[in-house]
Amino acid sequence: MTKTSSKTRRIHSLDSLRAIMMLLGLVIHSAITYGIFDYKVWNLTDPNTSHLSNDFIVGIIHAFRMQTFFVIAGFFGAMLFYERKPSKMIKNRVERILYPFIVFVLLLWPTIIFSFGYTRNIFEGNSNALADTLALFSNLEILIPKSTFHLWFLYYLILITFASVVLGFVFKKLPKVSNHISNGFSWTIKRPLFRILVLASVSAIVYLIMGASYVETSVSYVPDLNTFIFYFTFYIIGWILYKSKDLLHVFMRHDWINVLLASILFLVYFFMRSVLNYEAKIVLKSVMVWLYVFGITGLFIRYANKHSSKMRYISDSSYWVYLVHLTLTAVIPSFITDWNIPSTFKMLFVLITSAIISFVSYHYLVRPTFIGRFLNGRTYSRKLSDIKKAEKLKDIQPVLDK
Repeated sequence: MTKTSSKTRRIHSLDSLRAIMMLLGLVIHSAITYGIFDYKVWNLTDPNTSHLSNDFIVGIIHAFRMQTFFVIAGFFGAMLFYERKPSKMIKNRVERILYPFIVFVLLLWPTIIFSFGYTRNIFEGNSNALADTLALFSNLEILIPKSTFHLWFLYYLILITFASVVLGFVFKKLPKVSNHISNGFSWTIKRPLFRILVLASVSAIVYLIMGASYVETSVSYVPDLNTFIFYFTFYIIGWILYKSKDLLHVFMRHDWINVLLASILFLVYFFMRSVLNYEAKIVLKSVMVWLYVFGITGLFIRYANKHSSKMRYISDSSYWVYLVHLTLTAVIPSFITDWNIPSTFKMLFVLITSAIISFVSYHYLVRPTFIGRFLNGRTYSRKLSDIKKAEKLKDIQPVLDK
């Protein structure tokens, strides 16, 4: 795919969308403790109160969140690759993804071991919960991370990014093929029904290749082929989408209808999946996910396309907030397990408390410090007014502002 001559101006809508997809992780990890389903990667369930509604929240967010995130990640990955030198793109991804992954896997692991261990002991009625949890650390081997936990997506983003760079170099040598792909993709996304059919077919084929109707969250350091293939597909589609960036406005066509239809399909899947056969599941999920991707992206392009100091602040903070929130969403339930209130209120308490602590820590400990520079490439002022001033000085306008 040939190099783009002009530099793309900041696309606020996609910045915001990427941030919100990350922050929805707080919602999932706040609700999952109060669901009734058995989640293999989350072994905490409040013994006193649970409800199917929390599983519904987890399920509907899972239906689009990481898929949309990888589409946007692919878009911005292509932007870096084609608008900067590939070497600079690789350097940027190493500094912004690989290094933070290594550092925070090591730093967060002890806090995650403690939070999950302590809460599990409390849920089991252990009167010596604190002592027994701290006893885990008597063996220093416990400090060696055994999994990627909630940073699994960074792990796969690293693998997928470097695989896409290899493909990027290949297609640089095949400009005619690259142009045919870009032109075909542009033609496709301008047709609302056809684009759903085409991309849903791609996803359905991926499911068939995997031999499964779902992708489990893989937290192992040994790459899971199904996880890689599944999210690589969304990333590459985002990569190709970059070449059609001038057509992003077409996502606004039927955006609300797409979200509504996707939600109806999710209701069917959620309440009838036990009676659906394999083929029906993959067709349903394949159509549903692209309705969500186009619909939600269209809504952000429609309503979040202008610069907003508050939204920019949230975007800047989302990386840190996602990194540190898991420990909080795992340990806070231990403090409220005896509260005689519905599970929904417990979930909201965990969510709000975790969010407040995460954002406050970002504001005072990260945003203007070396940690902020490490995660985001630079430090920022704590004042929202300074964000607005900086934006005016740069005179940045979204690509779609026309």
